[in-house]
Amino acid sequence: MSRPMGDSHRRFLQSMMANGILEERAAKSLHRYYRETHNTQPTNDKLDDFIATINSALQPMFMQVRKGMSEDNGQQYFALVNMAETDITRMSSDYADNELELFRTTMDLIVDSESGRASSTDILNRADGLTSKKLKKSETENLLNRLVQDRWLDMKRGEYMLSTRCIIEMDTYIRTMYQDQVKECHICRNIVFQCQVCDNPACGIKMHNPCVARYFKGRTEPRCPACEDFWPHEIPEIAQPHSQSRR
Repeated sequence: MSRPMGDSHRRFLQSMMANGILEERAAKSLHRYYRETHNTQPTNDKLDDFIATINSALQPMFMQVRKGMSEDNGQQYFALVNMAETDITRMSSDYADNELELFRTTMDLIVDSESGRASSTDILNRADGLTSKKLKKSETENLLNRLVQDRWLDMKRGEYMLSTRCIIEMDTYIRTMYQDQVKECHICRNIVFQCQVCDNPACGIKMHNPCVARYFKGRTEPRCPACEDFWPHEIPEIAQPHSQSRR
């Protein structure tokens, strides 16, 4: 049986609510700080056990602190997830109906693409076909900036991708809405968009770039972990953690 929440748990949860998502290093730092400040938890209380206590208290409210990985650098993150929602209703208090429709359209473009990205041009073109109130070009550009600032999307070189926060929080939604399109990483079993793919048509497994880096580290001849065909892609280096990370 899990322990009841104390002040340290409540303050940690408040930080989660304020930030939406925390990198694992920041979560560990807050865990240590709040535990020492309130001096109410056992010294051997690990972060996973600490969060399990919070999740036990959140269960009646259909909420959960969930762990996930950044597709970009492989770092672990924690996000506060509303388990009761089956649509993008979590965002409805911050975004208008036509803005949510464009976000869903952007998700469609990202999921349908081979690269897991959508260009700003394609998104702007789709804005003209909204069934709700149309968005002007400037409004669409402002909305995309907001989605990046709120950490629902990431943007690199004019292309947009689902952020770590979005993938963690909307895992169930994404798997339900795109069940025939979305694949799992063969290594970590999380949803995968930014990845490498086995060239064997009979195999075709996908792996996150950070998972590729870790799996093939130290192997002289990289071979697919599923079919054992030669892995022809460039093996990325394992990204080093950094304190300024924002996903």
